[in-house]
Amino acid sequence: MNNAEQLRKPQPYQKKTASGLLYGSRGLLLYILPLALIPASVLSFVYADFLRIIINIIGCAGFLLAASLLRKGLAAEAEYQDKKITLAPKWPLKTLAALIVALCTTGIALLGVGHSVLISLVFGLGAFTGMLLRYGLDPRQEKMLTGSHGYSAAEISQTIAEAEAKIAGIEQANKQINNRQFNQRIQTICTHAREIVGLLEEDPGDIRRARKFLNIYLDGAFKVTEGYADMHQKHQSEQLTENFDHVLQTIESVFIEQKQKLLEDDVLDLDVQIEVLTAQLKHEGVI
Repeated sequence: MNNAEQLRKPQPYQKKTASGLLYGSRGLLLYILPLALIPASVLSFVYADFLRIIINIIGCAGFLLAASLLRKGLAAEAEYQDKKITLAPKWPLKTLAALIVALCTTGIALLGVGHSVLISLVFGLGAFTGMLLRYGLDPRQEKMLTGSHGYSAAEISQTIAEAEAKIAGIEQANKQINNRQFNQRIQTICTHAREIVGLLEEDPGDIRRARKFLNIYLDGAFKVTEGYADMHQKHQSEQLTENFDHVLQTIESVFIEQKQKLLEDDVLDLDVQIEVLTAQLKHEGVI
């Protein structure tokens, strides 16, 4: 099979992970921590010690909140590690979880158990240190590759996120189209689009051309697929079906050419192709 055939027959898309980091079951043990407060809570009810009842309830809620934040922080860290270009997670959720655990531990030791302030602070500091040693700090630096030609990680990340959202929109519209041939072609277009996004993430130097391409053709593919899906449900039209088939063929061929041009780093020829095909899609009413 030659290169052209390989391009036209892509394998089902599978998201690649750069780090292989999966947070899996990490952090779930923190949900078990409140169980230690059950015996103390029972004794507080027996002795009608309302202050300790309240302290134990607040402590239990705090530990559960910390567990939830920790899991979200681990998920954000896994996503961060899997991308070559991305911003740091917006909130330091793992650190916030560690602080909540430390505060709850200190409060329970001081007000629930009756330790001195110093001993309670030691317990709290130990809990905070243990959380950091077990789960680490949150990523706080943006990840960037060389050769971005003046584009920031935020701009590249936004471009990738917008492209992925449009691809997801095309796939959603495709589910509403009851035509197997169209379904297969649209899925092929989405596969090529994701591979182009992957090339952009691999080599930020292609961002100028990739952004121009994604803004024109991916947006056009999204609009025409969504429009056809809506019209297809309302009424059938042979002319509409023929036009949509022609547009899909154009888009698919453009996506294949774009991917090949990016691989070959053919700047001038690609720009010429973009201008010609832009005019063609405008003529077809896609953009």
